[in-house]
Amino acid sequence: MKPWLSIELAGAELYLLADKAIYYPAERALLIADAHFGKAAAYRKLGQPVPHGTTESNLQRLDALLDAWPCDRLIFLGDFLHAPESHASGTLSALAKWRARHTGLSITLIRGNHDKRAGDPPERLEIEVVTEPLLAGPYALQHEPDPHPTHHVLAGHVHPAYRLYGMGRQRLRLPCFYVQQKVSLLPAFGAFTGGMNIERAHGSRVFVVGDDAIWEAH
Repeated sequence: MKPWLSIELAGAELYLLADKAIYYPAERALLIADAHFGKAAAYRKLGQPVPHGTTESNLQRLDALLDAWPCDRLIFLGDFLHAPESHASGTLSALAKWRARHTGLSITLIRGNHDKRAGDPPERLEIEVVTEPLLAGPYALQHEPDPHPTHHVLAGHVHPAYRLYGMGRQRLRLPCFYVQQKVSLLPAFGAFTGGMNIERAHGSRVFVVGDDAIWEAH
């Protein structure tokens, strides 16, 4: 098993990455869905005892991907910030320091449902914010997994997960890429996010990720 897999989808090549992202070589772009930065901070404001350091951890993973793949552009497929409470000083300070390390990188956010509630990122982060769809080659980049009349949709929102079954009632639930004929789903990039089980439709493909590897589930 490898940390990435190359697939052809809608006539173009994509790299599915074990760290729950897509590299699109024709556009030199990294695609990230559902980062949900500041989710833990939002929960702590509600009095919930949740882990610290999730934003820093997610940004370190993002740094590793940007170091590994030649990127001119980073595109977030919605849900960059989790909630209004995610504008906490610690979260925004970490994001600003991260952005200062990548001043030459073009960053675009396609607004998702959480972005509409949380509000756009601060201007100092220099993130272009657009509504869906964002067309790139044969793809319609979206947050919501709604079909597009002319382009293959790459979307987030669902946080897809897939159950693997082994011997003796063994079960393992892992994040996945769900590739279908017209709409394909990315797993949630954020570490502090849940997932929704998917049932594989006829003609679809499922690529699960775990232990820094990605493989196709059969």
